[in-house]
Amino acid sequence: MHLLNRECSLRSWQMGPAHFFFLFIFGISSCHSIERIKECGLTCSAGVHCKSKDRFSFFCRDPPSSLLPAVLENLKISTAMKCKKKNHCSLYLNINGTVSLDERIHGVEICSFTLSTQQNQCTSIRFSRTKAKKTGVKKVHVQFNCFEVGVGQHVFVSMRTVPYFCDIELSKEYHVEDCRNSVLSSSIPSCLAGELDFRIDEEKKTITVHVSNNLEEYDYNVRLCLKLYTCQDISGAYALIKMGNSSKSATLPYSDILPCLCIEGWSAFTDSRRIRLCPFKHDTHTLWDNIAYNPMSETVSWEPTCPVPVTINLCWLDASNDNCINLPESFSSTVNDRVSYMQVDTHPRLCMKFSTEIGSWIRCPFSFGQFPGWDMNVTVTDELLKVRIMSKAKAKFSVIVCKRTKPDGCVPLHTFDLISLGTSVNVNLSLTRDLCSPNICIQGLRTDVNYSFPVQICNISCNALQPHYGTEKVVIVLIMAAGFLVSLTIVTFLGYIALKAYYRMKWQQESFLKRKVKHLSSEIASSLEHRLSILFNKNDELMNGNQILQQSLTSPGHQA
Repeated sequence: MHLLNRECSLRSWQMGPAHFFFLFIFGISSCHSIERIKECGLTCSAGVHCKSKDRFSFFCRDPPSSLLPAVLENLKISTAMKCKKKNHCSLYLNINGTVSLDERIHGVEICSFTLSTQQNQCTSIRFSRTKAKKTGVKKVHVQFNCFEVGVGQHVFVSMRTVPYFCDIELSKEYHVEDCRNSVLSSSIPSCLAGELDFRIDEEKKTITVHVSNNLEEYDYNVRLCLKLYTCQDISGAYALIKMGNSSKSATLPYSDILPCLCIEGWSAFTDSRRIRLCPFKHDTHTLWDNIAYNPMSETVSWEPTCPVPVTINLCWLDASNDNCINLPESFSSTVNDRVSYMQVDTHPRLCMKFSTEIGSWIRCPFSFGQFPGWDMNVTVTDELLKVRIMSKAKAKFSVIVCKRTKPDGCVPLHTFDLISLGTSVNVNLSLTRDLCSPNICIQGLRTDVNYSFPVQICNISCNALQPHYGTEKVVIVLIMAAGFLVSLTIVTFLGYIALKAYYRMKWQQESFLKRKVKHLSSEIASSLEHRLSILFNKNDELMNGNQILQQSLTSPGHQA
């Protein structure tokens, strides 16, 4: 029964002609069919009896002149696999060849030599002459598949005559399939590295690794490592998963997610195959923070924590913080080596740019105010243009008046060399209309370092270029306007005070009149009430007198 490597077959159909040719030349052995056998052994053509025994001939004899070298032909080699149980199989060489029968040839000798182990295996196969003559067989096909080999081994196979005639021999080299073969990866113990899955806990900075499809009868190793030239151990990031562990998982700590951080696992027996996952190969952003600065030599350097193809250069971050202008002659490419720049300006806008096939990143190591930087400003007063450079350390500068010819080009017109003693330096320039042109710029550049970039100020204001008497008129007008505003404010305030006093006096008079009227009204009402009371009293007295008079007139005495 033959099992084909389907993975190789499909991959061959999907490749283009160039890839298929490369596979044919360099990897054809991985596409051989693999035959499953129950037992290894020897078979010969029908009608020919043959038997084998271990033997090796060291010396050859001269062949008869009538014996042609073509007596041996069609040497073919393939791989055979014998399995005791699932996942426990062994590999053997399946060797086929054809021998032309001759009375001087008794059989063939087949040998294999393994390059990696220096192991030599030979067997001598003898034919039965009597049976071959009776059947009239002229050629014998021989198949032998009892030479055991290992995964991925490079072997040399030879077939020669018995007896051993010089120069009558066939030989061929052969590459045994490796663990990338889909059949072997699930059948050979040394290929069964298992399958790894993982989960990251960023808060705890741990990676939990789970293993499956591994050999159950062995413990299993897992670790984190940094893939440099080899995968180097990380202290404390190793665990042994015991066989029978139901969870089949382990938790490993990490310090940083790096592109060369890998997860590795393998069964705990000698020469077991290892499986490695490097899932963070695109997480390169943490690499670019490894920038160091030496203030003594004014050297800024970067060293890769992981090997990564990168191009590095210095650049100057513009005022908008959207573009970083490259400094010429600062480009350097590396994979593993440190990159250094000596005598670098520590201006906050001097940065390092890192470019890979994935993208670009910019880091500005001097932007945090921890380094002695400098700055420049320009002011215009009367007919003078004042340029001031402020530096926290002793340094040399040049102030350049230049004419801008394009967005990134400025032709120098005048240059002034300055030395800062750690505080500031000033330059005074006579202001003319030429300096106030939109194309005229003032540049400040540090000149005592190898890597710097000019600070540039353009579009200088020309308001100070008005005539002097015009300035006096403006001042007089401003003073008069201010005096008028002050007078108007005083008059308005006094008017407000007078109006307030008037309304207060008027309110007091009205209140007095209201009280007076109320008092008079109350007196008149009281007098009328008193007089009415007197009148009522007199009227009551008169009525009482009349009653008495009437009573007296009507009494008996009076009648008599």
